[in-house]
Amino acid sequence: MPVITGTTSTRLAGLIRTTALTAGVPATELDAISPSVNPAVLADDQLRVPTEWAWRAWELIDATAGPGSGLLATAAAGHGGLHVWDYLFTCAPTLAESVRIAIGLRGVVTDPGVDWVVEEDGRLLTIRETTAIEPDGVLPPIQEFMLSIMLRRVREATGQRLVPVRVAFSHNATHRHRHLVDEFGTTRIDFGAPCAEITFLDAGDLPTGTDPYLGAMVRKYAELLLTTSRPAPDWRTTLHDTVIGALHDGDTSLEGAARRLKISPRTLQRRLYELGTSWRQEVESVRRDNAIQLMRHTDLPVQSVAARLGYTDARTLRRAIRRWSGQGVTDFRRDLRDTDSIGSPGSSGIRR
Repeated sequence: MPVITGTTSTRLAGLIRTTALTAGVPATELDAISPSVNPAVLADDQLRVPTEWAWRAWELIDATAGPGSGLLATAAAGHGGLHVWDYLFTCAPTLAESVRIAIGLRGVVTDPGVDWVVEEDGRLLTIRETTAIEPDGVLPPIQEFMLSIMLRRVREATGQRLVPVRVAFSHNATHRHRHLVDEFGTTRIDFGAPCAEITFLDAGDLPTGTDPYLGAMVRKYAELLLTTSRPAPDWRTTLHDTVIGALHDGDTSLEGAARRLKISPRTLQRRLYELGTSWRQEVESVRRDNAIQLMRHTDLPVQSVAARLGYTDARTLRRAIRRWSGQGVTDFRRDLRDTDSIGSPGSSGIRR
């Protein structure tokens, strides 16, 4: 799945964000990680956010909450909190079959670049991470979360309080042991193992009580979600769309844009500064690009074009065209169409 590799689901990102805020991480620190990961993006199940955003957020959570920070996310992830993936644990008749399907479709909730396998060895059922892509610094909270969420989901699927016979972590953060014993219900917890894994005894054949038709529908939906998901727009794209919306609504103020983005005007100004631009420049750029399209491809009078671009009157548009190109409206429009007629890819003489 090359399109979504390097990304994680908005459901998981939203859970991580909620956990961070609950742990006491300031919202401003989360917002500073990436401007494109905002509440509007996190509300869309078909969007994906960069996995690196999740890593940075986990760093903040762990630095704030300390040992057991990964378990905070597990506690916040009620059944259904990770969307359709939670229901895959009951989509087949037995636990082993269901877990295999859930692991095979792990991309609906996490980065598919992380490899997991399900192994049955006699009476033992093991869920193992075979390829970790996370930086070493965030392995402790992420592995705590991953293995504890697996435990909760298999318990929910079988209706039994299963206790693992072994839990293993690839990191060496042994000072987290006490928190993990309480969560997993066992002292058989190893650190510095080759892979993170959790093993159950006599659990693979346990029934999940699934409705076979409902299970098939859940699986199909998860597969569909994987094929239709797409990366969330980057900050530049989000900014451009915000300007378009501002022009449409007739409110091109920076305060109005900040409300659309659900951030403070000061935060918006800071992000624009980091991009080497300003709100005024961005509005001007979008207006210029739209003016080129309207003047080139339509016969709309200047007053109508001005209205579509959010200008108060035709005179303001005329001044803008003179500023961009050094031309009047008639020459500006003629040159745009002359450029089209000879098939030139040039910039039509417009000053940038």
